Amino acid sequence: MVRAIVGANWGDEGKGKVTDVLAEKSDVVVRFQGGANAGHTIINEYGKFALHLLPSGVFHQNVINVIGPGVALNIEALLKELAGLNERGVPAPQIRISDRCQVMLPWHVDFDKFEEERLGKNSFGSTKSGIAPFYSDKFAKVGIQVCQLYDEGILRERLAIALVKKNCLLEHLYHKPAVDVEALVAYLKELGEKIRPMVCDTTRLLHEADRAGKTILLEGQLGTLRDPDHGIYPYTTSSSPLAGYGCVGAGVPPTSLKDIICVTKAYSSAVGAGPFVCRLTGPEGDELRRRGGDAGEFGATTGRARDVGWFDAVATRYGVMVQGATEVVLTNLDVLGYLPEIPVCVAYETAAGERITDFPATPVLMGCKPVYETLPGWLCDIRGTARYEDLPENCRRYVDFVEKACDAPIRMVSIGPKREEILLR
Repeated sequence: MVRAIVGANWGDEGKGKVTDVLAEKSDVVVRFQGGANAGHTIINEYGKFALHLLPSGVFHQNVINVIGPGVALNIEALLKELAGLNERGVPAPQIRISDRCQVMLPWHVDFDKFEEERLGKNSFGSTKSGIAPFYSDKFAKVGIQVCQLYDEGILRERLAIALVKKNCLLEHLYHKPAVDVEALVAYLKELGEKIRPMVCDTTRLLHEADRAGKTILLEGQLGTLRDPDHGIYPYTTSSSPLAGYGCVGAGVPPTSLKDIICVTKAYSSAVGAGPFVCRLTGPEGDELRRRGGDAGEFGATTGRARDVGWFDAVATRYGVMVQGATEVVLTNLDVLGYLPEIPVCVAYETAAGERITDFPATPVLMGCKPVYETLPGWLCDIRGTARYEDLPENCRRYVDFVEKACDAPIRMVSIGPKREEILLR
C-alpha cells in the first residue's frame, strides 16, 4: 500500500512530525521532489532536527529511506545531514538513492543567488538553494544523473556541452568567473564515490516492495500553493508537491496510492514571496509568530520569519481538493490557546467588491481581502491532553468548523511539537 503525506497550503504545515509518526508503521519512506530548499522539523528522543533532504523515516532503523528520481540531490548537503545524525547519536539509517536522481551542481546554487540579486525587489523569494536552475536544466535535458557520475567520459562530455552556455551567462550577464570543466569533473567523481554504496534502482525496489504488500510512505515538500501549475504562480517552487506527482517522483504505480494525508495548520503561515490574503502585521502578527511552533514561526531552512495569519478556509479547501486528500491532519492547535476569540477567513473580497469562496488565480488573488467569521476560544493550555475527547468543548468546535471548511475528515490533531503530542480523532 502506498500513502502520501503532503501539504495543503504554502508549506511549513508540520508534515515532518506527522511523517515521523507514520514512518514507525511503514516499511519505506520516500522523498519524491524538491531538494534542500525546505526543511521538516522533527523532535524526538535524540533532540530537535531540521531535515532537508533526508526522508523523515531516518529515525526508525527498520525503515528504508529512499531519495527518488524526482529529487534535486545536493550530495554535500545530504552527507552533512547524515554526519549530523551520527554526531547526535542517531543509529545509521538505511538510505537508498535512485540512480536516475539528478545532481545539484555548484552552478545551480550560484545562478540562483545571482539571479535573485539581479531581480532585486522583483525577486521570487527563493531560498537560494539552486532549485529553479536545477529543474530548468533537468527539463532542458542538460542535467547530470547520479548514474552518470560513474562514467567519466559521459560526465565530461555532458558538462562541457552545458558549460558553453553557462560560462557565457556567468561572464557576460553576471560578471563572474567561468567554471573549469576538469575541476568540476574531479569534484563530482569524488562526491559520487562517497554515495556509491547507497545508489541503486529504487524504482525496482519500490515496485517489489509494493508487490510484497509493504507500506510505502511518500513524503512531500512544501504545499499545494507552491505547485508550479496549481499554485500562486510565479511565487512557486519548481517541482510539484502534489500527491499525484508523488507516483512519478518516487516511481510507484498510481493505482497503488490509497491514502493521501493532507496536513494544515490551525492558523496560516508561509515563507517566501507572493500574495498571502490573511497576513497579520503589527503586534497581533508578532504575537502569533512568537507563539507558533516549538520556537516560533521561522523557516527551518532559511531562518526567515514566516508570515502568519488566521486560518484560511478558502486556500485550505482548495489545497485539500487539489491534493485529493482522503484525510486531513490539523497541526499547532495548541498555539491558539491564548485567544479569547479566533477569527477564521471564510471568504475573500476581490478588488471588484465580489465575495468569493473559491481560490482564484494569482492576478485576482493579489487584490483580495479576507472575510472573517469569529469563533470562541478556549483560553487554556491543551498540551498534555491524552485524548481528543478531553479537549475543551470550544477547541473541539473549532476543529469541527475547520473540518467542514476543508471538506475532508480530520483524523489527527497535533497539540505540540513532539511525536507523542498527536491525538487520534
